[in-house]
Amino acid sequence: MKSNIIFILFFCVTFNFFVQAQEKESFSFAEYLNKVKNKNLSYAAQKYNISMAEVAVLSAGIRPDPQLEIATSDNGVSRNMGYTMETGLSWTMETGKKRKARVELAKNQAEFTRLQLQDFVRNLIADAALGYIEALQSKALLEIRKDSYQKMLTLAKSDSIRYRMGVISLVTSKQSRLEASSLLNEVYTAESSQQKAHTALSVFLGNPAEEKNVQGDFNAFNRNFNMEDLILQAVNSRTDLLASRQNINAALSRIQLEKANRKIDLGLSLGMEHNTTATNEIAPSPAVNAIKLGASIPLKFSNRKNADLKIAEMSRSQAEIEYKQIENTIRTEVMQAYQHYQALQKQLRQFNYGMLDDAKNILEGIHYSYQRGESSILEVLNAQRTYNEVRIQYFQVQADHAAALIELERSAGIWDIDF
Repeated sequence: MKSNIIFILFFCVTFNFFVQAQEKESFSFAEYLNKVKNKNLSYAAQKYNISMAEVAVLSAGIRPDPQLEIATSDNGVSRNMGYTMETGLSWTMETGKKRKARVELAKNQAEFTRLQLQDFVRNLIADAALGYIEALQSKALLEIRKDSYQKMLTLAKSDSIRYRMGVISLVTSKQSRLEASSLLNEVYTAESSQQKAHTALSVFLGNPAEEKNVQGDFNAFNRNFNMEDLILQAVNSRTDLLASRQNINAALSRIQLEKANRKIDLGLSLGMEHNTTATNEIAPSPAVNAIKLGASIPLKFSNRKNADLKIAEMSRSQAEIEYKQIENTIRTEVMQAYQHYQALQKQLRQFNYGMLDDAKNILEGIHYSYQRGESSILEVLNAQRTYNEVRIQYFQVQADHAAALIELERSAGIWDIDF
């Protein structure tokens, strides 16, 4: 009676697992990436950099504002000495094409920001895809655990009946039942891992992930590449390298701006002065209006200290070295990613050549022998564990192979993955 209750509980738990899986909606890879692009909070924050850079271009084109001056004076001795009122307009006329240099620098910096955003998206999509692969892998591993548990539960139930019929011993019956309980714990662990992997997708989606089934076929990740073509593609299209090249252009623009800033600006002024009538006996005078024109030339003694220009030139040299370093790093990344992908392709072929089928056939054969009394329960359990390990290794290699392809395309600066 006690054994029957345990079996009923086992079946209820298993049925609950399958019902929960069926209630969840599907969640395709294309839908997921589309939501990442539209809802990722980090991406939304990064896009403000583009708007700020565009505003900076407009700000760089602003000319110096004119200044309006109004003044009045009184000698403070007697009212009949008269008053003086002055008004004037002054403006700084920039020379050396400073405004053009500022605008050019702002445009280069805006383009640099745009390329940085593109590189951010490149890494965001790759990281999001890796998260999806992990969720898909955890789903596959959970299904393996459930399948193993179901088979062992069926065997345990069969052994309970055979024990009551006197075909096998009580120890053998308990052994299969204990193995079923152990596999149920593995199901719980795998279920927890799946939930964690699925919850991790919320980081990319910008909100808590809905309970949906990820779906996809790992076999869609099998591609063939030429390493030299990938390196050439990466050098020509990797957005971080393009951004580094643009940073050199921005550094050159900064040098031009610093040279322009060393040019002397002219200060122009236009004003009018009005003196009221003076009625004193010593120096009477009529009302007088005067127009004033003026120009000011600053004495640029600071040009003897060209620290800002030197800093700009050193920044350009630094940007050029960083560009070479990034280019070398990209070549290394592509080569390493390609080699890793090739190694996983070889491992995957091992399973496709019959390794998985052999483990399954061995398990089925031992199960058949056990039912006929020709094999022991330990042989069945060993065969079951071996089959489980091979299946887990197979899905692990498939997931690693898919992740390697993602990393390879990330390093090469291409993206055509869908499954």
